[in-house]
Amino acid sequence: MKKLTLCSLILSLLMLLACNRSDGVGVGEKQPKLAGYSNEVILNWNVMAFEAMGGVTYQHSLLASRINAMVHLAMHDALNGITGSYQTYALKRRDTDADPIVAAATAAHEVLVVSFPDKKAKLDSALTRSLAGIQTGSRFDRGVTLGKEAGTAILNLRKDDGALLDPIAPVTPSSRPGEYQAVAPMPFLFAPFWKQMKPFGLSKPDQFRVGPQPALNSREYTDAFNEVKQLGDLKSKTRSTDQTNYGKFWYEFSEIGWNRVARVVAADRKLDLLSTARLFALVNIAMADSYTAGWDSKFHYNFWRPKTAIQAAETDGNPATAADPQWEPLMPTPPVQDYPSTHSTLGNAAAVVMAQLLGDNVSFTMTSNTADPSNPKRSFTSFSQAAKENADSRVMVGIHFRFSCNAGLDLGAKVGQWTVSNYLKPTGALK
Repeated sequence: MKKLTLCSLILSLLMLLACNRSDGVGVGEKQPKLAGYSNEVILNWNVMAFEAMGGVTYQHSLLASRINAMVHLAMHDALNGITGSYQTYALKRRDTDADPIVAAATAAHEVLVVSFPDKKAKLDSALTRSLAGIQTGSRFDRGVTLGKEAGTAILNLRKDDGALLDPIAPVTPSSRPGEYQAVAPMPFLFAPFWKQMKPFGLSKPDQFRVGPQPALNSREYTDAFNEVKQLGDLKSKTRSTDQTNYGKFWYEFSEIGWNRVARVVAADRKLDLLSTARLFALVNIAMADSYTAGWDSKFHYNFWRPKTAIQAAETDGNPATAADPQWEPLMPTPPVQDYPSTHSTLGNAAAVVMAQLLGDNVSFTMTSNTADPSNPKRSFTSFSQAAKENADSRVMVGIHFRFSCNAGLDLGAKVGQWTVSNYLKPTGALK
């Protein structure tokens, strides 16, 4: 064996130290190891956020997506403040001696208790459960401090963003073919101010604004019109049982369904604590921004919903579309414009984020709050498969044209890719 020179020995030692470092802190500092920690605290607080919002009864899906993003960014930043493995979002301070479970739980609690002060008792109880069994002392106290700072940092960034305005607005009456008109049973417009909401990750709301919808006299519009008229009809005789099942299955709010996908996959794959925190933060940034980007495009084009289009088809100037004044969709139409489908946007944004982090071909099975009792679960072999079925479901229940779903899928892909490419990226410290 050749004799090592002093320089080569020093170089070898430095390389060995670099390979053994796990969090990007300096030589001599304590090396927190989060790989052995359960991701349960992230999953539990994801569910707690859902419950604090009102669970299956909440109606403000846009506000819910904003709060989900804040909760998970706070937890990510708190944990990343211990390891320094990824780019931070709001919190700029580090503390390698803080307890990670305490920090993550406290961060989520801080965001939720400020957002829902009337739920403080319930949230305090959840925090007590999260911290049960953790030894008190310096690491515990430092975890509390770091978690509170992470929660406060993201709350300060979103302070006065206008999200708490009254979301119910009147619809400007119109008889012009193709323009949005009020749709029963919800004859109002929901949260028009969200089209200008401050994004979490996008540079601006119209960064990926979709191109215009097909002309009313085009073949693409005609085909989409006849498809949703036939398959989305409340009493359709051509919609299959499976199409009805998945139409209802995906009807719940997108942020509910896709957070459930993330929980199922994170648990099935036994992701570590920090990886889970990052996954949920990126998924929820993407979904929150998908609402904003979708609202921007919706209000820009102001396109009518299938129910209006089918009942008033005699006005559209297209001889290939026949009116049916009694036509009703399988499920109620949301009170906002048709184009593009933000349900499709959120689904594909979340799917793209998860595929980028975990690979697309991940199998999972899950339930839904709106599933028919006869078909309570559905299984998928990839995130992209689920996203496509999620988009297709909107045609099956009669509330979106096919081209709106396709535009939503495309918009979601851009938002998801942008999110992963620009936020919470590895610092190079974690190998």
